[in-house]
Amino acid sequence: MSKRFRAWRLDETLLIPPSVQDFVPVDHLSRFVVDLVRESLDLTAIDASYRGAKGQPPYDPAMMVALLLYSYAVGIYSSRRIAGACRERADFMMIVALDGPDFRTISEFRRRHLAALSELFVQMLRLAATAGLVKLGHVALDGTKVKANASKHKAMSYAHMIRREEELAAQVRV
Repeated sequence: MSKRFRAWRLDETLLIPPSVQDFVPVDHLSRFVVDLVRESLDLTAIDASYRGAKGQPPYDPAMMVALLLYSYAVGIYSSRRIAGACRERADFMMIVALDGPDFRTISEFRRRHLAALSELFVQMLRLAATAGLVKLGHVALDGTKVKANASKHKAMSYAHMIRREEELAAQVRV
């Protein structure tokens, strides 16, 4: 038995380490997502992809869906960071039941079921909106960064550009 999960004996009473479920509050978002995936979301598109395959999928598809949806909800998108959170954070440990997938497994699952996951995310948002948990609207972000080689002292106004263009045209004609 590994040292990490060993039960201790104290005065002939068996003390078992607490469950990771005990460290996550009952009203936590991670529990909501797990319950939503188990009871309300339609996972037939993902489950159907495993019917013809030999053997069993390495991780329960419902657990993987809950893991990805919860990760997106808390702003973690990288497969490596999700895998790290499965080792370090109690809310993620509760979702994966202390058996977190490798980052490659997460990445492959996401790649394989990208279309189905986007539909499941829409289903989850609709259910959350129906429950009054979120307000759906339009959000637009532009994170574009452009490396520029100009300063406000060298930037030209439109009128100055027209004059400069005329000067350059005159130089070319000479």
